[in-house]
Amino acid sequence: MSPSIGAAAPRETSRETMARARARASLIPDLLVEAHRVANNVFAGWHGRRKRGVGENFWQFRHYVTGENMATIDWRRSARDDSLYVRDREWQATHMVWLWVDESPSMLFKSTEAMVAKQSRALVLAFALAELLARSGERLGWLGLTRPVLSRRAAHNLGQALAFAPPQTELPGADGIRNFCDIVLFSDFLSDRDQLAEKLQTYARRGARGHLVQIVDPVEEVFPYAGRVEFTDPETGAKLTAGSAQGLRDDYARLFAAHIETVRALARSIGWTHTLHHTNRPALNALIALHAHLGQDAWRPQS
Repeated sequence: MSPSIGAAAPRETSRETMARARARASLIPDLLVEAHRVANNVFAGWHGRRKRGVGENFWQFRHYVTGENMATIDWRRSARDDSLYVRDREWQATHMVWLWVDESPSMLFKSTEAMVAKQSRALVLAFALAELLARSGERLGWLGLTRPVLSRRAAHNLGQALAFAPPQTELPGADGIRNFCDIVLFSDFLSDRDQLAEKLQTYARRGARGHLVQIVDPVEEVFPYAGRVEFTDPETGAKLTAGSAQGLRDDYARLFAAHIETVRALARSIGWTHTLHHTNRPALNALIALHAHLGQDAWRPQS
């Protein structure tokens, strides 16, 4: 149960769902502007993979191997001694990256300690990442919503598609996911653990490399409440009234820490990465960590 006070009604009606979608749509232009600002602070040419392959940038000289195309030999370098050398270029093939942001009711939570709601921060991070990857020439898609496309305006296009879509509250199926693509999921991951594990394992079996970005409001972790407090689960509407909330603090903190560790362990078990981000900290922190994960050379197939 998320420590949200009066967070939501038990179950959304279709009218409430549409109202929430319209509210999100009205925020997207401002979120795109913020994402562009954040991306500008990180952009440093992620596209270079530092791997041998097809590209324009010189990487290294290496010895010619019998059977290779002799057109790849660098005769000027080879003339310096008795060996034949090949001039390798850095691999810069177009890559496919799927993004997805959880828009479940729990993601709307914002305490007085946070800069923004979890959903807003998740969208800014997703759009900022899309901006960075689009500049690097990658193909980007919103999982379950769009096809992956190659466009310098990918962040804007994804935002536009999302503006006209209903709230994305459940992880989509694996359609379109293929070997060696990347999937980046932004969520608080407060959904059912077994269902989450099943979805992630399905993606991993398709050969995808994945990255979980867990968005947490600071009070969800430290539980600062005291006195008589009524808590409402934003997903189910279940209520809990605590006559002395501070008495729940230790048990709650222990359970929430276990929840974070469960998500981290699940990611690790399938060879994915996990980034924990708090909404009272700058978006830049999470984006830099995620940028580093995506830029790693090593790609290990999932077992």
